[in-house]
Amino acid sequence: QVQLVESGGGLVQAGGSLRLSCAASGIAFSIFAMGWYRQAPGLQRELVAHITSGGSTAYADSVKGRFTISRDNAKNTVSLQMNSLKPEDTAVYYCAAGTATIAEMKPRGWGQGTQVTVSS
Repeated sequence: QVQLVESGGGLVQAGGSLRLSCAASGIAFSIFAMGWYRQAPGLQRELVAHITSGGSTAYADSVKGRFTISRDNAKNTVSLQMNSLKPEDTAVYYCAAGTATIAEMKPRGWGQGTQVTVSS
């Protein structure tokens, strides 16, 4: 059974940076695509960034050039470096494991989420 545990959320001022991490267990990590989703109050959960098992990455237009997703297959972790944060980035961020092409991701398991709040 997949277990995903996120860390690294918090409160930051606009223009600042945060790094989210997700530790995975219970899966053959290297063959799974990994992604970061977010959900703001009253809105649907949206895919922010994902990385395929082969290391290809894709980003939502709203975060391109500001966020970077990476994975460490030796440590079974995936990270999201978030720079130049904006108040509209405020949301609960979820780590997900699943299958993916570069165009889309199909999640199979979720973490519990970590809150990111960006103040103006």
